[in-house]
Amino acid sequence: MQGRSHEAPLSHRFPHAFPHPRCFVPTRFPTQTGMEPDLVTEDRLLPILQELIAREPIFHHPEHGATRADFEAMTDAGFWEVGASGRRYSRAHVLDVLDQRRMNPQEDVWEARDFHCREIAQGSYLLTYTLVQGARVTRRSTIWRRTAETWQILFHQGTVVEADGA
Repeated sequence: MQGRSHEAPLSHRFPHAFPHPRCFVPTRFPTQTGMEPDLVTEDRLLPILQELIAREPIFHHPEHGATRADFEAMTDAGFWEVGASGRRYSRAHVLDVLDQRRMNPQEDVWEARDFHCREIAQGSYLLTYTLVQGARVTRRSTIWRRTAETWQILFHQGTVVEADGA
């Protein structure tokens, strides 16, 4: 697997490709203890990484969807997720929660960083990243599939990081 370590985040190297200022995007980040994997995004996947970063965190980009119909189109019929709580949620439940959030909007302050992309099957990609929401840090994983028209989400998971693991 050929990969590259970038000194500057991609948001600095390709400012037009990263419209959101809260995304810090190295394609490789060093391990501190040897316990963490050495995550490298292959050079050939950098354009895909850029496309997917623009869509994450999922359901937080109105340019990619703001209505239930948009979110239905964004998610595969078999979509489900594991929340940071460890609970499993069906597509229908997630769509209902998004409807409720749309009716009662609240400011959502977050920072996404440490993005990594890996092709797991032809046309399917695992995107991982860290999401910081105040004092809460989670590791996020989304499985994306490229369709003829757009991208669809197959699965999403959030896992809370223990205080000493951020």
